[in-house]
Amino acid sequence: MSEIENIAVAQPAARPAPRTSSHRAGLRVIATYEIIKTVCLLLVAAAAFHLNHEQNFERLVHWLEHLSLSDSNGLRWRMVSMLQDFGPSRFVAVGLVALGYAVLFGIEGVGLLMGKYWAEWFTVIATASLIPIELYETLHRFGWLKLAALVGNVAIVVYLVRVALQTRETRKVAAHARTH
Repeated sequence: MSEIENIAVAQPAARPAPRTSSHRAGLRVIATYEIIKTVCLLLVAAAAFHLNHEQNFERLVHWLEHLSLSDSNGLRWRMVSMLQDFGPSRFVAVGLVALGYAVLFGIEGVGLLMGKYWAEWFTVIATASLIPIELYETLHRFGWLKLAALVGNVAIVVYLVRVALQTRETRKVAAHARTH
């Protein structure tokens, strides 16, 4: 064997260390969460576009008016009133916003499922950008669901930043080892 071949055999090429299985599992959980949000928002968008038609809107209002809910009569009439104030024409805007968020969450989820490095930072930026709004909403109109969403999104951001930085450090170490 030549001297170059001996060196190649003695020192295998440095490769980036694969992500630990716990990181992959965590990323899959977050990706699944994003995909579930995508599906839910697509359903909201479909319902909103469906309610845009006057006859469908009137049918929903009529159904709510005649629905027998023994314990939640006040809630039912508030919903009917809110729907009538909202009107069918505004449902297009609701559908478009829901569709926009569905695309955003879908990109995050699919990117994370595919193990794309950019998806980690994309999800961090998108999720972190909504935290101030969630914080405001939680503080001014407290709800346990709002608090849970806020805490969950903060945890996702912190986790993804740690994973992404760890991945970047691993890549830097591997690149440095290849050059030296």
